[in-house]
Amino acid sequence: MLFVSNAYAQAGAAGEPNPMITILMFAGLFAFMYFLIIRPQRKRQKEHNDLVGALGKGDEVVTTSGMLGKITKLEGDYVVLEVSNNLELKFQKVAVHAVLPKGTIKAI
Repeated sequence: MLFVSNAYAQAGAAGEPNPMITILMFAGLFAFMYFLIIRPQRKRQKEHNDLVGALGKGDEVVTTSGMLGKITKLEGDYVVLEVSNNLELKFQKVAVHAVLPKGTIKAI
């Protein structure tokens, strides 16, 4: 019985943690996540949307799968790429990864 009362006394001596410190820790963690993960991802998404919106006929592009091609038609949310002589493939616009400088395909 002597040991049990000592254990209660030690638990009571430690006290309750300050809830303000816990709230500040969560706020700091959220700020850390926002500036290192969320904000850069939103920036990349905005840049990709601008790239997709500026696509035009004749642009040379590379898709996310690594396929190079020249845009021959734009059809709503789709783009038709000429990847070889007389070979055209249809992709979603969001599959375009980057626009290449003119003449890149011929140089390869």
